[in-house]
Amino acid sequence: MTLSKADLVAQKLLEIKAVNFSPDAPYTWASGLKSPIYTDNRLIMSFPEVRSVIEDALAELIKENFPDVDIIAGTATAGIPHAAFVSDRLNLPMIYVRSSAKDHGKQNAIEGTLKAGDKVVIIEDLISTGGSVIKAADKVQEAGGEVLAVVAIFDYLLQASKDAFEAAGYPLLTLTNYVKILDYAVQDPKLSAHYDKLMDWYKDPKAWSDLHG
Repeated sequence: MTLSKADLVAQKLLEIKAVNFSPDAPYTWASGLKSPIYTDNRLIMSFPEVRSVIEDALAELIKENFPDVDIIAGTATAGIPHAAFVSDRLNLPMIYVRSSAKDHGKQNAIEGTLKAGDKVVIIEDLISTGGSVIKAADKVQEAGGEVLAVVAIFDYLLQASKDAFEAAGYPLLTLTNYVKILDYAVQDPKLSAHYDKLMDWYKDPKAWSDLHG
């Protein structure tokens, strides 16, 4: 049976341990929330075979949905390598967007050449609340670009991000997501008994953190 892109990417992220589940000893996110999952997509860079699968899938997703794209943008820092690989595959210019403008030189918030009216797809490695990549998209729009969409490798599917993208008006497309990866992860007998607990987390991460923190 041929795997869908979402299935294949989910398997590959688990294979290289870019996604890890620990329901009994939750991770602490930078926000302070306790979570049973931790994702580090920076590991993708170190695995050429997996990297090729993911960058090919991103390039195909963009080509199929946004054939008129002019520029591929990456978010600093995690989106930069993926934007570089994908822009090379699509033979398109690349820019990247800083979280804040430099305090020296030209004080750029956007690195690379962006012309008024350029159609841009922004690549992010993962979506949690969506706040940082939406700010990056806003900077591109303020500089005269037209953001066609945000494309990401992985989406936690949190309600906060759904609300944020709806409010901002930017389409979001992702290769795989929390539910898809969880379906594969719980094939491990050590995790299968925790399926309901793990599903509860993404439905209400704050309540889950308060209960299990």
